[in-house]
Amino acid sequence: MKEQVRTPLRTGWLEDAELAKEDLERLVKEPNEPETTRLRRTICRWWKEIEAPIVTGSTTGKVEAKPTSIKHIKRTARGFVNSADYTTRIRLKIVARTAVTFPLQ
Repeated sequence: MKEQVRTPLRTGWLEDAELAKEDLERLVKEPNEPETTRLRRTICRWWKEIEAPIVTGSTTGKVEAKPTSIKHIKRTARGFVNSADYTTRIRLKIVARTAVTFPLQ
């Protein structure tokens, strides 16, 4: 079931995503369980939002990764008593990741 939910997102075309959604709906309707019914309703309710990354190819992954990165820095930066050093370390980590992703030309 999990792979069927991911299939519409892996397609590069909206038409393919619609077909994958229809396959998922058929698969979800078969067991007629409350969990699968709720899943189908949720997907149908959020379909416009699901379409956006399929059409544009963009995600919020980088934005959502920043808090995780900050938590990792906090865990590994034992003993920082100066908040300015801590803030500088966070900014350097984010800038370094951006520089790797978008190098100067």
